[in-house]
Amino acid sequence: MSGLWTPEGEHPASQEPPGPAAGEPSEADVAALRDQLARTPAAVVVANHCLGLWELAALHLSLQPPQLEEAALAIDALGAVIERLEGRLGPDEGTVRDALAQLRLAFVQLKGTAGARPAPASGDGGTHGGTAGGDGAAGGPDAPTRVADAGREQDDG
Repeated sequence: MSGLWTPEGEHPASQEPPGPAAGEPSEADVAALRDQLARTPAAVVVANHCLGLWELAALHLSLQPPQLEEAALAIDALGAVIERLEGRLGPDEGTVRDALAQLRLAFVQLKGTAGARPAPASGDGGTHGGTAGGDGAAGGPDAPTRVADAGREQDDG
């Protein structure tokens, strides 16, 4: 007898191919989602992804202690998308631009607070970052182009 052995005994094996596991979408569900995504303007999808980057940065800033290097990467990535696609993000562009400004401000405030504490042993506390260009949204026209550079201005002054 061909079957499946378990500690409780041997059970007959089904000759039918396994179907989708519980909770997995069917092929029809996947096709419907693809169709819905194809009908959604790309600007809406990209803005939604921007909000995901915002959530990632906010999560790292909210941890105790804040993970500044991780937050800086997410903030710089968000800035790169928003600034590179200026004028192309549709009706949500103002919302994501404001969200970026809030994150940059929170980052600078937290980095200033972290500067009063000893530097973390595992890194430099967020002096690395992406290469997003800045628009001055968080600090005027002379604001740093990366959030990782923001704390350096305070240290120099």
